[in-house]
This record gives sequence, C-alpha cells and structure tokens, in this order.
Amino acid sequence: MQQRRVFLLSGLGAVCGAQQPPAGAVAEYPHISPRTAPADYQAQGKAGAITIAADFVSHAVPTPEGTFKSEDFVAVEVGVYGEKVKLSFADFSLKINDRKMPIPASPHGAAMRGLSDPEWAPPKVEDDKQKRNPGDPPPVTPKMPFPLRRVMELKVQKSALPEGDRALPVAGLVFFPYRGKDEGITRVELIYAGEAGTATLVIER
Repeated sequence: MQQRRVFLLSGLGAVCGAQQPPAGAVAEYPHISPRTAPADYQAQGKAGAITIAADFVSHAVPTPEGTFKSEDFVAVEVGVYGEKVKLSFADFSLKINDRKMPIPASPHGAAMRGLSDPEWAPPKVEDDKQKRNPGDPPPVTPKMPFPLRRVMELKVQKSALPEGDRALPVAGLVFFPYRGKDEGITRVELIYAGEAGTATLVIER
C-alpha cells in the first residue's frame, strides 16, 4: 500500500462542517494483521514452502477501522505463512461458481471505484415538485465529501495485501472485478501462481 500524507484534510474539512474527519486524522492507518494460524481462515493451500489461507468476503471491504462496500469488486482476505516470499496482487485470480476462466486480480487502486461507506448517509435533499418546471431533473443526491472519501480510500489502501519481498506472515485484501450479487455466489476458487509455486483454495458458501 503506497502511503500518502493527507495534510490537505485540514484545509478541505472546513467546507464539510460536521462531516469532516476528527482533528489530527493522518494516513497512518493499520494494516490487516495475519491471524494466529492458517486454520483460522475458511480455506488453506500449500505452495512450495508457504501456506496461503483465505476468506472470501464478497462485496464487503473489511479494514481494521471499519467495513466498507464495493459495487464493482469482490474481495478476498488472504493470509500468507512461511518465512519469506515476493508477493504481488497479480499472483492471484478467482473463479466464481462455474465460471471457466478465472478473473485476474486488480490493483487495489482500481477498487476505489464504486467504494462506499454503509455508515455514511447523504443529507436529505428536499424535492419540491410543485416548484420544478416541467422537464427539470430531480435534485442531485449529494456525494460523500472529499475529505471523508479520501480517509476511506486510505484505510482500504492500507488493508490491501502487501507487495514485494515480505517476511511472513502477512495478510491483506485482494480485489477482483465482479458486479454480480452476493447471494448468487455459491462457490469460489482462489488461485495462487507466484514465486513460491501454485495453489488452489476452494471456498463453498
């Protein structure tokens, strides 16, 4: 996760009133911690000297500081155990249900599209239909203020699976483009093909 300073928050927060983040908010949000053992995840698989473990969390995006949602992506929380390995999101792909071709993982930055916070509700906008001219569009629903959205994105970035040469264990989220509904997903296969070898983890729902 590339860390980026958010010194701009203080300047932009003033326009958001009560919506602004707490004073002193910074980019140093925590990574996802690996669990005690691979058995603490839904599925496990060996790839050479390392063990891959995984939980399929679907369109939820869990972070240590809140759970968000993605309309355009599903996520898998991955734990990697062993001594050391070079990791990349590109090591992973995902088969959903009976899909023949696996879906390649996307960089975490792509998952910012369609990201939302279920705990944030836009302010109500009154729609006085009697005062609108015929053909006028309805009022636009306000979007999440930029400072709040930036903090949400930073939390998700810090929760993505760390990349590069890593001492193990490590854990984090891997993202896959998929807009289907959660309830339609009954089986997934997480496929790892990286420096350590290959492994396929099957998760039944």
